[in-house]
Amino acid sequence: MKHFRILLTIFAISIATVALAQEKSNRVIPAVDVQKLNGSKFNTSEIKNDGKPIIINFWATWCAPCKRELNNITELYEDWQEETGVKLVAISIDDTRNMAKVAPYVNGKGWEYEVYIDPNGDFKRALGVNNVPHTFLVDGDGQIVWQHNSYSEGDEYELFELVKKLSEGQSIK
Repeated sequence: MKHFRILLTIFAISIATVALAQEKSNRVIPAVDVQKLNGSKFNTSEIKNDGKPIIINFWATWCAPCKRELNNITELYEDWQEETGVKLVAISIDDTRNMAKVAPYVNGKGWEYEVYIDPNGDFKRALGVNNVPHTFLVDGDGQIVWQHNSYSEGDEYELFELVKKLSEGQSIK
């Protein structure tokens, strides 16, 4: 009887672990208040794209790989939008001491992305982001279907291949 209880407990833990893994892989964008570049509030639950893919990229002004990634995507973004309708949302994790640097940097680079600031790290924590750059891909149904941490030159091409699959209604798993 004692062995049966142990096996039953292990089985229950296994089922709970699988359920949690599935839940984490099919998450939606959490509702958290962040700031627009003009300082007004924006709730992340309002990030929508009419059933088309969304890229959410966490970055910071002090992060060289982050800036390299977003600047490289800038060169391709117009073509990506034409081909797939994708929307990129850049979330700066710069804290209150550095957040004044975000708008001048974004404006100087001419980014066409939606850019928000998460100075308290609430959105970052809600998505389990530990370091930047950290990129999420959201499908047309609003489900987070992929994520990637760090940046190496050329990662943007892999990201676009995934975006194209999603825009064609294919699974990326």
